[in-house]
Amino acid sequence: MSEVEGTVQGHRDGHGFVVVEGGEADIYLAPQEMRAVLHRDRVRVRIVRYDRKGRPEGRVLEILERRRAPIIGRLLLENGVWIVAPEDKRYGQDILIPKNATAKAEAGQVVAVELTEPPSLHSQPVGRITEVLGDIDDPGMEIEIAVRKYEVPHRFSPETLAQTGKLPDRVRPVDMKQRINLTDVPLVTIDGEDARDFDDAVYCEPARVGRRKGWRLVVAIADVSHYVKPGDPLDDDAYERATSVYFPRRVIPMLPEKLSNGLCSLNPEQNRLSMVCDMLVDATGEVAAYQFYPAVICSHARLTYTEVAAVLSNTRGPEAQRRADLVPHLLHLHEVYRALLRQRGTRGAIDFETTETQIVCDDNGRIEKIVPRVRTEAHRLIEEAMLAANVCAADFIQAGKHPSLYRVHEGPTPEKRVALQAYLRSLGLNLSVSDEPKPAELQALAQQTRDRPDAAQIHAMLLRSMQQAIYTPINSGHFGLAYDAYTHFTSPIRRYPDLLVHRVIKAILGKRKYALVVKSAIPGAAQPLRRRPGGATAKPMPRMEGIAPRDLEVWEAAGAHCSANERRADEASRDVEAWLKCKFMRDRLGEEYSGTVSAATSFGLFVQLDELYVEGLVHITELGGEYFRYDEVRQELRGERTGVRYAVGVRIRVQVSRVDLDGRRIDFRLVRDPLAPALPPAAPAGKGGRERVPARAQEELQSVTEADRAVRRAASRERDRTNSARPSRKAAKRTAKSAGKTATKNSAAKRRR
Repeated sequence: MSEVEGTVQGHRDGHGFVVVEGGEADIYLAPQEMRAVLHRDRVRVRIVRYDRKGRPEGRVLEILERRRAPIIGRLLLENGVWIVAPEDKRYGQDILIPKNATAKAEAGQVVAVELTEPPSLHSQPVGRITEVLGDIDDPGMEIEIAVRKYEVPHRFSPETLAQTGKLPDRVRPVDMKQRINLTDVPLVTIDGEDARDFDDAVYCEPARVGRRKGWRLVVAIADVSHYVKPGDPLDDDAYERATSVYFPRRVIPMLPEKLSNGLCSLNPEQNRLSMVCDMLVDATGEVAAYQFYPAVICSHARLTYTEVAAVLSNTRGPEAQRRADLVPHLLHLHEVYRALLRQRGTRGAIDFETTETQIVCDDNGRIEKIVPRVRTEAHRLIEEAMLAANVCAADFIQAGKHPSLYRVHEGPTPEKRVALQAYLRSLGLNLSVSDEPKPAELQALAQQTRDRPDAAQIHAMLLRSMQQAIYTPINSGHFGLAYDAYTHFTSPIRRYPDLLVHRVIKAILGKRKYALVVKSAIPGAAQPLRRRPGGATAKPMPRMEGIAPRDLEVWEAAGAHCSANERRADEASRDVEAWLKCKFMRDRLGEEYSGTVSAATSFGLFVQLDELYVEGLVHITELGGEYFRYDEVRQELRGERTGVRYAVGVRIRVQVSRVDLDGRRIDFRLVRDPLAPALPPAAPAGKGGRERVPARAQEELQSVTEADRAVRRAASRERDRTNSARPSRKAAKRTAKSAGKTATKNSAAKRRR
């Protein structure tokens, strides 16, 4: 059997996987193999067997590198022995702490542990406490845990702080040299009420494009590259972070506050350095011409989405009167937005309507409520303006034949396309996806199915069929937005790829080349992407006209680093939100709510509550006494006896039964049958078809459920009376058969989770 190297990825159930670079299949490690290794160790394994589905299973031959990052967990005292239970359950083992290595921490406190002895087949890991974070209920503790759990850099180096301290407090006259003065142009920033850094400002006025009506759209972006130079400590820290991380009530910024909220932020009535994308947009929404140049601007107002939406909806209202001097410019912005939106439809860009939520916290960091984010015309206006500037930046870089990072989003892989085609066929829809699908096809599917009761399920499947967007120097276009070339230019305060794009644009304007130098491996940095666009990690870098292969390799490394850290930031943010939601629901145990099935899996249903916008799991064992099969094509659970189906979009009523704060998990119990009919009946049995759902499935399910409950109550009373009695041979055989079914079902569920 072959030997490979990779990184261990633990699982909370005790087993693990070895993640192999190059797009190869992950290698399963049994719980016994995981006893001597820890999550994120680098190992060499030998593939010893394949399961029935062809998935490899391995045996650890050598531990190549131990992960040295501190482990975060709760300090516990059990039978006189101090241990730390890791916060990240993927570590799988508690850590023994000698009495003289507790750093005076108290039982129950959250601590950081450094390993002094690694685990082995016959012993647990041993460590010492290096930092005491505090009590689990301390305000903001969930964020302190997350930044360490995901190894998010949250402290700037002394060198960076020293360099920041030497920066000026305001723009100096020397900084304005060789820049176009746009301080008289009424540019404005439009952001959310809670925004603190403003990296984009916009302005629009009518203009002639040829002989036709059009607009001049100016997008000014903070010129971070003027202050953050390659090789400086500031640049090193920014590259290590690669992105700002946003938590409820707190931000871990990519740049120190003096830059992110001060010198670079486009604060109102303050002169600021910027890079400008100046565009001419025609009546059809096409960008007819554009130019980039460095400028000095002065934001004339800091507007919020709510304000702008109110002005656009009522130009004679109180908000419009208060901003009377800006109303004409806002109306011009709205006109160009409508033209850009029409062009979006012409391109066939995908635009799914999804509900995003916002967590509202009190002064102690506890959730007060969870509310949906409402996307107004103002949100869309800014979004379209930023998209236009990003596309111009990508086109400018391509024309200059300079290596850079593109934001690449590829369409469905062949496997996902086949799965999507099978799913649409299973619904009996007269719709299909071609072998080389275009964005317009998926957008058309979304439009044609938006009024169906199962629209949410269909749109979720369309989203899952597409690949994850990444940063790479190999331009493969942006499938979702239907652009041939796309990059990120508009947020250099919070994204390192945007800062690199600014440097490239300046180099092209100055007729020179920007030589990117990739920093050496940074301890604690996120794992790089395992695949390039199209899953071609193992393939050699393609040749590009005018760009040396070595340059492409350097840019590819930078893109992989930024993409991985973007994922890390998302995971940390989701972890904190999940923790807050669990704590929010812990006070609601036993309460009943109506909800909608948001996902169906082999182990149960994920349900989102209507009132609270919180998601939890109804385990498959809570669905009644019958056996449920998971239909992977239809993404639904179906009862063998009654034929009742649970799929995305089905309305049910649940009770909050359990909250696992450590596992970030909320469990529900089904307390009432579906409030509305499930999905339409399946296709008739036959070639490729399935039998129909019984017409009285709901009534049958209710009677079966009531009968099962009665049997359980009777059995419980019988067990209480005859606790020591042996079951009959026939009953034992039935129990064994049922247990075998449940074990098989639960085993499959664990592997998928």
